[in-house]
Amino acid sequence: MERRDFLKVSAAVLGATPLIGQRGKFRTALVGTGWWGMNILGEAIASGECEVVGMCDVDPNQLNPAVDKVKQLTRDDPRKYKDYRELLAKEKPQIVINATPDHWHPLITIAACRAGAHVYVEKPIGHTLKEGRAMVKAARDAGAVVQVGTHRRVSPHNISAREFIRSGKLGKIGYIRAFVLYGGGPGQKTPDSDPPPGMDWDMWCGPAPFRPYNKTLHPRGFRQHLDYANGTIGDWGIHWFDQILWIMDEKYPKTVFSAGGRHIKQDSTTAPDTQTAVFRFDHFELTWENRAYGGNGAEKHNVGCYFYGTEGMFHLGWQDGWTFYPTKKGAQVIHEDPVLHKPDSQNIKELWADFLASIKAKKRPVCDIEFGHYSTNLSLLAMISLKTGRSLAWDGAKEVIVGDDEANRLLSRPYRKPWVYPS
Repeated sequence: MERRDFLKVSAAVLGATPLIGQRGKFRTALVGTGWWGMNILGEAIASGECEVVGMCDVDPNQLNPAVDKVKQLTRDDPRKYKDYRELLAKEKPQIVINATPDHWHPLITIAACRAGAHVYVEKPIGHTLKEGRAMVKAARDAGAVVQVGTHRRVSPHNISAREFIRSGKLGKIGYIRAFVLYGGGPGQKTPDSDPPPGMDWDMWCGPAPFRPYNKTLHPRGFRQHLDYANGTIGDWGIHWFDQILWIMDEKYPKTVFSAGGRHIKQDSTTAPDTQTAVFRFDHFELTWENRAYGGNGAEKHNVGCYFYGTEGMFHLGWQDGWTFYPTKKGAQVIHEDPVLHKPDSQNIKELWADFLASIKAKKRPVCDIEFGHYSTNLSLLAMISLKTGRSLAWDGAKEVIVGDDEANRLLSRPYRKPWVYPS
């Protein structure tokens, strides 16, 4: 998020709402002060119910201007931290926003829950599957509200799409296809370099493998590096998988197979530029596809998912809303536009409102951590299948891969010392 956009959007909201005194507000902290973290914090500020008491980032080049903007927009005086553990101990926040790279989501979320905070954590919830189950356990043990940033569950057109499909107007659904198809090209290598001045690169790598700093990793590029994320299926896939599980009232598939590779990319990233996956459920098949090249104007939609039913085809998209194409000849095509917020076409405002309401009512939020766990698992299982080169039989109740010790070892990974893998 551009800082000028954050200032403009938040100032507009705050200008319409008188500033409220500090007493009675939720003590709120942000860990990860980059583009998306500031999008979330902007809505926390706009709610009028949050006092920003601390902000944490290992890169002062992100942290310092982010803190300055909060001070400009509010009467708050957030303290700066490099280590989230110090922030939790000193500030004792009631709410923690975890907008760090994927490999840091589990440890920070678990620590925040144990410190007595409620957590808004970005998706995907972790880098490996067993981290997610540990996060669910930590939330339940602490009685914490943990909201995952799968904001499409509160987007008006996504809600109406679910209502339309579940009403039976699409008929019996046998096949769903989810996809993200963007253009691009081979790219080129970016040499390793020194990290930005003042940045603690060792802490940024944290429990993940240590790699030399590279500009394609930070800021914002980490999701295409497999040591720290899981590529496009881990980034975009969880949004569509979450929608599909929500609409179809499912938790997990029976089998998973994925194939792909780096057929075009020649840059410094490591994630697949091409990937497909097939998930078998009891009553339907789900496929996923992504590519990072071959952009064209011939494909009507380049993001979203198609639901194929006996009464027609239904496209659920992002910036293009949803469209129902009926099977019956001459029947009317039905379309609904999205209602999204700037910047970045999102619905964080609605998700933050649900988060605060859930904290007050002591109930689970619309994007509860366990839902985020199930949605993230589809992406992670596909990556395990890709790495092993074979189909996986998934026992979703026990969360084990049936009869495959090698694949089961990939449900977790060793942490770099002194960090300890959560259990």
